[in-house]
Amino acid sequence: MLEEPSMMNSTSQPAVEYRRQLLQPVFIAAAAFLAYASIYAYRRPFTVATFDGIKFWGISYQSLLIISQVTGYMLSKFAGIRFIAELKRNGRWKTIIILVAIAWLSLFFFAITPPPYGMIFFLVNGFMLGFMWGIIFSYVEGRRATDFIGSVMAISFIFAGGFTRSVAKWLMVEWGVTEQWMPFMTGLVFAVPLAFFIYMLEKIPPPDQQDIDERTVRLPMDKTQRQEFLKLFGTGIAIVTVTYIFLTLMRDIRDNYMANLWNELGYANNYSVFTKTETTTSLVILLLMGMLALIRKNIVAFRIIHWVIVAGFLTAFIASLLFANEQLDGALWMQLTGLGLYMGYIPFNSIFFERLIASFKVKGNVGFLIYIADSFGYLFSVIVILSKEFLQLYFSWSQFYSWEVLIVSTLGIVGTILSFFYFNKKYRLQNS
Repeated sequence: MLEEPSMMNSTSQPAVEYRRQLLQPVFIAAAAFLAYASIYAYRRPFTVATFDGIKFWGISYQSLLIISQVTGYMLSKFAGIRFIAELKRNGRWKTIIILVAIAWLSLFFFAITPPPYGMIFFLVNGFMLGFMWGIIFSYVEGRRATDFIGSVMAISFIFAGGFTRSVAKWLMVEWGVTEQWMPFMTGLVFAVPLAFFIYMLEKIPPPDQQDIDERTVRLPMDKTQRQEFLKLFGTGIAIVTVTYIFLTLMRDIRDNYMANLWNELGYANNYSVFTKTETTTSLVILLLMGMLALIRKNIVAFRIIHWVIVAGFLTAFIASLLFANEQLDGALWMQLTGLGLYMGYIPFNSIFFERLIASFKVKGNVGFLIYIADSFGYLFSVIVILSKEFLQLYFSWSQFYSWEVLIVSTLGIVGTILSFFYFNKKYRLQNS
């Protein structure tokens, strides 16, 4: 009789462990998703404001603000190549709070500063928020469930972009908040939720031994280690970075000028359209990425991810070709191009580099690689926006964007196929 409790405990242990393995990834995914989605409230909602009629130096004030923020974001990505690569676990929550607080404070100063000087504060805002992805992803990388967790986190790009814009539009339409104060007030709405979600992040346990065995240990990378990695994989990373530039161009124009695109398509006063369309896209992307998470062998998943990206480029290309020839409705075109570009963009920000490191058993971190790609992606995004403004290209945003998608999708398909063959060859050589 005395042995019964221990027998019951030994029987229940597998069940407890199973529940832990099932629920822990869900908790981590929820914490990462909600934290990054809340941070989006300090970055994107201002694009709902078009600042009609306000121009300086022949450029719309809206574009000047976007250029300023994206420039700040780009600069943080270059700085983040070192900062995120060398990031340690201790004190990450303090770093998040300090950076977001400065970004939010910059929105306050934007509200009380007359145009065009608000540009200065959007530069600061973009620089501070540019580190957020790498910091939050450091909580989730290197796990057997990272594909699922990273995909959930990454769709916050899509969902949060639509949801926070809907909140911003709601503040303007229902509460009469001005375009100048709307960015700061949107941040106020999300301040308390963000504090709680940061607390959730800090409760995430580190990867266990099984995670390390399957995905390799994730460590900070000093300058020498970064140089050694680039010597070994530099050509492939260059190809991937160029491909990612094309995805960033598609994504950033759509994201920054989404309000303009929907206005041209006849949805000027429909503040729910942002959430409805982006939520649908989020669910489809999550399903696709979740299926990739079921593939345990890293190199197999890494190969398949390449073809998912190619399929995304093709989807965006076909949809834009039909739209340009007036054979596709504008709303459906927006939905399909969004789906296509995120089929490529989300893997690069969640599982592409994760599986690359795991396949080649690199002792490093994903943030270093993401920030290399991101830095150049945002650099070219700034160049494209400036080109449209300074070259005085008098296209509507829908025309400009549809032709951009056609061009970059074609180049993106070529780049992705080259990356596939390069890394396949590297893998065969390493394992021969």
